Amino acid sequence: MADNKQKLIDGAPGRSLFFFALPMILGNLFQQFYNMADSVIVGRFVGEEALAAVGASYSFTNVFIMIAIGGGIGASVLTSQFLGAGKYQEMKTSVYTFLITFALLSTLLALFGLKANPWVLSALNTPENIYEDAVLYLQIYFIGLPFMFMYNVLAANFNAMGKSGIPLGLLIFSSLLNIFLDLLMVIRFNLGVAGVAIATVIAQGISAVISFGILMLLLHTYVVKKKPGLFRFSILMQGTRIAIPSIIQQSIVSIGMLLTQSSVNQFGSSALAGYSAGMRLESIAIVPMIGTGNAMSTFTAQNLGAGKTERVKHGYRISYGIIAGFSIALFVICQGFYHPILSAFLDSNASHVAYETGASYLRFIGCFFCLIGFKATTDGVLRGSGDVGIYMAANLVNLGIRVFVARFFSPVYGIRFVWYAVPIGWAANYLISFCWYRTGRWKTKRLVQ
Repeated sequence: MADNKQKLIDGAPGRSLFFFALPMILGNLFQQFYNMADSVIVGRFVGEEALAAVGASYSFTNVFIMIAIGGGIGASVLTSQFLGAGKYQEMKTSVYTFLITFALLSTLLALFGLKANPWVLSALNTPENIYEDAVLYLQIYFIGLPFMFMYNVLAANFNAMGKSGIPLGLLIFSSLLNIFLDLLMVIRFNLGVAGVAIATVIAQGISAVISFGILMLLLHTYVVKKKPGLFRFSILMQGTRIAIPSIIQQSIVSIGMLLTQSSVNQFGSSALAGYSAGMRLESIAIVPMIGTGNAMSTFTAQNLGAGKTERVKHGYRISYGIIAGFSIALFVICQGFYHPILSAFLDSNASHVAYETGASYLRFIGCFFCLIGFKATTDGVLRGSGDVGIYMAANLVNLGIRVFVARFFSPVYGIRFVWYAVPIGWAANYLISFCWYRTGRWKTKRLVQ
């Protein structure tokens, strides 16, 4: 019988949490490098307008990526709690139920994306000189959306089972493959924006197929007395109640980017190129924070499933030290190395406006990464316990602040108000979630009895 449940419910809590979180963080970094490769390669080898076109597309595509990640993490809370409780038959049924559900959902979302992306780009006031390239990139991207969606759901299941090293290895492979294909399509075949989209679809498709095969082999190592069902509606309903707030939490940054995109677009394609570069770098910088929060979610779920509430509290306290360490390192990088980092995205012909916009964004936001870290780990406890009501409300407050300030203040006071709102939203989200954590009500929300 597999005994992988010992991964997070035994041993020193801090050590268990950190070494479980580390592969998740590295995996998420490679996920960002995977996405960032498109921007770097078109920015360097095609030009500023191509970078702006991919950047205009990114805020839309990232919403779907975060839906996939959030849905997978939320649904896998049940998997973690079943695993912690030693209920392997129910754990398998949970995995199968959500694989089927997300396969259908991703197909519907792909059809929606193919139909809606020209309208969305128009509604966001995408500059005319990059509109056609942005539409082309999205059309190709959405053809491969089910592969991307399923890969992220599969990765969430590996993490729920304490196997965070597996998705890391797969992401390293797919990231390197994507970069190779990007260069091949852009430099060798001169396909520009279309080339990087094609490369992404191919790399994600191969990764999804390999991930599915490995997960099926891993599930066979858990011996059960009776064959598990392929689908159970009650599990779907339980998981959906957690998955929807998790999707909202994971999507807050992306939805905020999308809803504020028109605020940036009004400043022209040069400002958009700089903002796109800064936004991509922010996406990388927050990976350790989001990864630690996601690890905290699985840590909480497994330990509550095993009835170890005090161990959850101990792990949560230690997570603050992990976040503080990452925050200090990111602050130093953003303040001291912003120029060479931005130069990876913007070629020598890029305008002063593009550089100035990206530098201003990155240097400001680098002062506040601890806030999203504290928010992420606190949200992780609430999500892992299934206590999702206040957690969802806090993330909606975060989103509302970001959109309101960007939409109403940036046209009057300048583009900087697009990112001035970000730490305010993070702080409000954290305070609401932390106050609820302190009530202790999350301890009673155990889903698996």
